[in-house]
This record gives sequence, C-alpha cells and structure tokens, in this order.
Amino acid sequence: MRNSVKSFVFLFLALAVVPGAIQQARAAADPYPAMAPLDQYLIADQAAEIALARSAAPASVSDGATVMVLGPQGYTTAVQGKNGFVCYVERSWAHDTDNSEFWNPKDRAPNCFNAAAAASIVPIYLMKTRLVLAGKSKAEIAQAIAAALDGGELPAVAPGAMCYMMSKEQYLNDGVHSWHSHVMFYAAGDAEKAWGANLPGSPVIANHDPQSRVTTFMVVVHNWSDGTPAPPMEH
Repeated sequence: MRNSVKSFVFLFLALAVVPGAIQQARAAADPYPAMAPLDQYLIADQAAEIALARSAAPASVSDGATVMVLGPQGYTTAVQGKNGFVCYVERSWAHDTDNSEFWNPKDRAPNCFNAAAAASIVPIYLMKTRLVLAGKSKAEIAQAIAAALDGGELPAVAPGAMCYMMSKEQYLNDGVHSWHSHVMFYAAGDAEKAWGANLPGSPVIANHDPQSRVTTFMVVVHNWSDGTPAPPMEH
C-alpha cells in the first residue's frame, strides 16, 4: 500500500516538471472530483451483495453474521445473524474525505466486524453513508463527523475491536485493487508507535485516520477467506 502511494507521488512530480502537464497532474491528483450517479455504487443483485459481504471472513465466522446491504436510503439488514459479527461491503466513502478516491464508484471492500467493532467502528461509516446519500459535501461530512465525535454521538473505540478483510473479490482502490488478505484491529487516536507498526520487518501495518480519530492496524494473512493461497506481504 505504501509503495503504491510512493509511486503515485513520483508520478505526480514527474508530470509537474514537464511543460504542459499541469492539467494531467491535477487530473491524476483528483480522479474522482464528485460523486458519481448513485446507481454506480449500488449492487443490483442483493444476493450477490450478501455473498460478497460474507466473503470478508471464513464461512465459520460469516455464516452466522448479520449482513447489511446498501440501498438508495442507506444500509439495511438483509440477514439477521446470531454470533455478534456484522458483515457489509464498504464503498469508497470509507476513506477519509481527503483521499483522492473518496468518490470512486468501483471500490468494493467486504468487511466482517466483531461485536466490539460493530458497536464502535461501524457507526462512523454508517453515519458517513447517511451524509453521502443526503448529498453533503466532503467538507460537510468531515465537519459532521467531528461534531458527532466531540458531542459523544459517535462512541469511542471499544476494546478488542477487530475486523476481517479476507475477500479475494475486494477492490480497495485503483492502485492496489485487491491488495492482500488481512485482518484489522482498532485503537483510538494515533497509536502506530505503540504497536511497532510500519517498521522494517514488522508484520503490522498501521493507518491513522485523523477524521475518525482511529488507528487501523492491518496484519496480512496467508489465505483468502475461501482457503486459497493469498499473495504474501513484501518487506
């Protein structure tokens, strides 16, 4: 993931020094300047979306999970689970609003959250979804999330919050596509150093989202959720 970011930066700088390439550089920096028509983010076949959501985790986990699907009015529960897990397919606005792919209609990220994450991480994304579908701008979304965190409308990160992202069908962004099969853990604030993440040889990758005020820790695993081998992590 970090290598993809670096490649993008090098491309941007190369374009910037070439005469007449400024417009190309701007297009590369903001390939999705506005929300696409809503139907580009929806999956018409609900059964297909349920199956994609369940593919986030091994069947031993996802078969008993609650599954939510996205419709024109937001996410609704399509299957009521019984093991405390919640699975759904995230769209591009799972990124923070500064991300250049915030409006990328191709993004499909199956997630399966345990009960702690379902109670404390999922509400942030569901609130962002409601704001997106209400037609709010990126600036308005960021302001609303900040106000909800400040006012306690959104909960603090619960201890033990984690999530599976092991679907070989995931499309996380234009740079890495399916990336790697991985599991995620969450901590409040900027907690990268406390976990020894992003250090040479460390298997832990961290991403701090200052808007959500959460650090996500990612650990790459050997197999996709269906048991087939997944690509190893490069060090």
